[in-house]
Order: sequence, then C-alpha cells, then structure tokens
Amino acid sequence: MIDPGTTSSLQLIGRFLFVAAVALATLWILRHFVPGLAWASVLAIATWPLRERLLHQGMAPTWAAVTLTLITGLVIIVPLIVAAIGAAREVDLVIEWVHEFKHTGLGTPGWVYQLPLIGGYLGPWWQDHLGDPQAAKELLERLEALGLAQSSGVGRQLVARAIILGVTLLTLFFLYRDGPHVVEQMGTVSDRLLGFGARKLAAEAISTIRATVNGLVLVGLAEGALLGIAYALAGLRHPLLLGLATGIFAIIPFGAPVVLVGASIVLLAQAHVGGAIAILLFGAIVIFAADHFVRPAIIGMSTRVPFLWILLGIFGGLEAFGLVGLFIGPAIMAVALAMWREAVAPRENESGKLNVGR
Repeated sequence: MIDPGTTSSLQLIGRFLFVAAVALATLWILRHFVPGLAWASVLAIATWPLRERLLHQGMAPTWAAVTLTLITGLVIIVPLIVAAIGAAREVDLVIEWVHEFKHTGLGTPGWVYQLPLIGGYLGPWWQDHLGDPQAAKELLERLEALGLAQSSGVGRQLVARAIILGVTLLTLFFLYRDGPHVVEQMGTVSDRLLGFGARKLAAEAISTIRATVNGLVLVGLAEGALLGIAYALAGLRHPLLLGLATGIFAIIPFGAPVVLVGASIVLLAQAHVGGAIAILLFGAIVIFAADHFVRPAIIGMSTRVPFLWILLGIFGGLEAFGLVGLFIGPAIMAVALAMWREAVAPRENESGKLNVGR
C-alpha cells in the first residue's frame, strides 16, 4: 500500500508542476502582447483618479471606461497623425534637398570656420565629405543602401505596433470597467501565496508608478511646451512638432537635449548664431530645473522611495523592458525597498523584547 503522506507529497508536487506548466504556457501564448498589457496597466494606474471622479459624478462604470479609453486613444493617436501630416508636407522639400545635395554638395557655412577650437578641423572635414559633390553622392548611396536594408521590416514593425496599441486600448477598457474586481482577485491570490503583506507591497508599487508618470510625463510635456514656444520665437520651422518631440524625449531623463541640440544646429546652419545660443541657454535652464528640482519634488511628495532609487529604476527598466520599463522599473525598485525596510524594521517578539528582523 502507498503511504498517505507520500501520496499527499506527490499530489503537491504534481499540482506545482501543473500550475507552473500552465503559467509558462500562458506567458508563451501572450508573449507578443505583454507590452500592450503592461502599458494598459500603467495607464490604468496613472489615470485611475479620473475614473473615480467620473464615478463620483454618477457615470456608470461602463461609460466611464468608454470615455477614458477614447480620451487615452486620442491622446496617443492624434500626435502621431499630426507628426505624420507634418512629415508628409516636408517630403517634397526633402527630395529636392537630397537631389541638390547629390549633385552640388553642401557648401561649408562660414560660421563653421569660426567655431572655437574645432573650426580649423571641422571646416576642411565638412568640405571634403559634404561639400564635394562626388563625396556627397557616395555618402547618399551608402545611406540609401542602408535604408533599403532596414526598410524591409518597417511595414512589419508598424503592423506589430498597431496591434500592440489595439491590445493596450482594449485591455485598458476592461481594466477601467472591471478594475476593482481584478484588484480584489489579485489581492486574494497574493494573500494566499505571500501573506497579508502583499497588499502593502502592491500599494507601494501603484503609488510609485503614479508618481513616476506624473514626474516623467507631465514634466516632460511641460518642458516640450516651454521649449516649443522658444522654438517659435527663434524662428524655427514647425515649432509645434519640435516641441512635441522635445516633450516625448523629455519623458526619458536627460533625453530632451537630443532635440534641443538638433534645433540649435539647424539655427547655426541657417547662420542664426544668436538664436542658437539663446535656445541652448534657455533649454539648459529649463531642463536643469526640471530634472534636478521639479521631478524629484513631484516624485518625492507621492512616494517614500529616494529619487536616486527611482532614477536607477528608470534607466534599468528602460534597458530591460523598453519604454514601458520607465514606469515598471521604479515600481520594482519600490517593492524591493519596501521589502528591505520590512526586513530590517524592529519587531516585538513574543517575550516583549525588540528584535531587528526575524
């Protein structure tokens, strides 16, 4: 006869293996949709107060979900449409510029030779590689070959991104509608698996995600708005698109200078040296204030996680998970820090004495 204890152990092992197999199979099936699910979760957490406000005003959960999903979709899609229209308007100018560059080269601007320290080296290099028509033609041919080699997967990538966007919005609708039930079920499962402290860790992660969204997205868009006004005053073409690009890059800490420096180079190429210097100085002040004062203050007011810890989570999450890692990374770091604080916090044992940890 089989020992009942052995049978119980075998059943426990069998259940564990079965659950693990089902979990792995589920992840494998959903592997291409995980980014969409992650984005939907981040967006739902960040905008959940808006849902609560709509419900407080008497709107039904389904209609609140429809409204917020439509607004989120418009916020994501409309800037893409505006950027596409702006790019389409510039196609003819780009083609004309490429044709001229291919046959006549790009003459060296006078200000290049006047640059301190590097002007004497940059001027001859520009003339040899960009000013000479033959060198310009060879450069364009290499770029065209590289573009053709990489363009084969562009259509496939666009379709994949569109599918992820659709999954994100569809999941976001159901999260808005059924979010409380999902949260309660997840809390029940986490209590059974990890104990009652799991809800506290989840709350820490949620507050960190919301604070990170406010600190990165809202501050980044504010940077883009301010610098977009500066671009317009400096006389740059399409300041709205440049401001939008600056805001998007500014979501990543220290990313806004990429667009800022590019705009300054354009002004230099147009011989607007004063405008280029003014844009650089103003942009540097805005970016420095946002990254060193505004963001730490916003994030620090909403979470107990030090800003350095958040910053490490942002960059580490970006490297590990892509753009959605900007928000997932800090949440993971917040959970890790909360677990550390729980482990080292003084606790009272059964005899009434204090112990550190357990």
